[in-house]
Amino acid sequence: MDIERTQTGVKVAAAIVAGVGLVIAVAALPQLSRPVMFLADLLIWPLDGAQTLAAPETRVFMAIAGGVMVGWGVTLWKLAVYLMPKDAAAVRQITMTGLYCWFAVDSIGSVMAGVPLNAVANIGIVALFLLAFRRTGLARA
Repeated sequence: MDIERTQTGVKVAAAIVAGVGLVIAVAALPQLSRPVMFLADLLIWPLDGAQTLAAPETRVFMAIAGGVMVGWGVTLWKLAVYLMPKDAAAVRQITMTGLYCWFAVDSIGSVMAGVPLNAVANIGIVALFLLAFRRTGLARA
């Protein structure tokens, strides 16, 4: 059934969002920050190891941002599980409106911070959800 495949796609995308959020949140603990330090180093080119993410204000905002991403991922998962079978178009509209708002704010902020590569990377998250909804013809709904 198409709706089940769409649910699976949205749940996979939501799990990726929550998973990335969890990695970012636990990076608030310096001993667990290596993956996020590498990502920051990759996004703030060149790869030079200069990004330490060691400042307390950086760590607290990683915890906050990671927590928001985990909550967002769980919310998207629950929309797919509980509301999608009843009103798939509403789930698509709710999800994509929130996603486009996140994309605009996060990408503009990244450019303002001098990290335009993050704006480019954000396209991948949008693409995950567009692909999930495309399976049932909901990409334009």
